[in-house]
Amino acid sequence: MKKALILIVILALAACKSPEARYPVTQKSGSHISESIVKNQELLEKEIAQIKAIIAKDSTSEYQSSQDGFWYTYNQKSKDTANVVKPEFGDVVEFDYSIKTLDGQVIYAEGEKATRTYAIDQEKLFSGLRQGLKLMKEGETVTFLFPSYKAYGYYGDKNKIGTNWPLKTKVTLNKIIEKEETQNQQ
Repeated sequence: MKKALILIVILALAACKSPEARYPVTQKSGSHISESIVKNQELLEKEIAQIKAIIAKDSTSEYQSSQDGFWYTYNQKSKDTANVVKPEFGDVVEFDYSIKTLDGQVIYAEGEKATRTYAIDQEKLFSGLRQGLKLMKEGETVTFLFPSYKAYGYYGDKNKIGTNWPLKTKVTLNKIIEKEETQNQQ
């Protein structure tokens, strides 16, 4: 009986021992990250080659390269030299836009999306369009060619735009309401 009681006490104490962490059998270094970097660089090079081919074929438009990694051309440029106002942080803009694939397949046609009101750099908008709007003046229409990382990137728009799609976006900037004006209206 004593032996059984001692055995039970020993087993009870052994059962109270905290579990030890298990370590992985194999450990990998950052090889997955390195592979991902190489894959993304190859994807970007391919998209840039596509964009440059489109620009080379379009002899009627004069494309400019932005510092932010996309290309654009003016469909309608402001002739008003007195109007040099471009939207800045906090300004509210109203714009219309359409989106196509680089080969011209319509994703969102003109008028399909409602006129958008956007506070510059204060709301969610894909990075290329956010930066492109800051290059425009009121009344201008610009066509942008965005590599996928400047558009909707890996996730797409979870509707019509898929993973890693470079885009051609036509934007008309209808109105700029400067930050001071919006503060005075409130």
